[in-house]
Amino acid sequence: MNLKIKYFGMIAEITGKKEENLVSEIGDTEEITQLLALKYPAMENLEYKIAVDQEIILSKQNLTEKSVIALLPPFSGG
Repeated sequence: MNLKIKYFGMIAEITGKKEENLVSEIGDTEEITQLLALKYPAMENLEYKIAVDQEIILSKQNLTEKSVIALLPPFSGG
């Protein structure tokens, strides 16, 4: 499967890119989290939200070839 992943904020700094395409047999968002922790060890203990097709998910979600995944760091406001 070829997945498009977008990175924002400190996650983009960790990965050194704003987006990338991953070719993998990943089937769901939990597997993406595991793969990215291996590829980018600094992300292993990082808190972030995952959005699939512009919708923040709250639990594991299956992915398709057309899914666009965004990793969103914690937001702070004031």
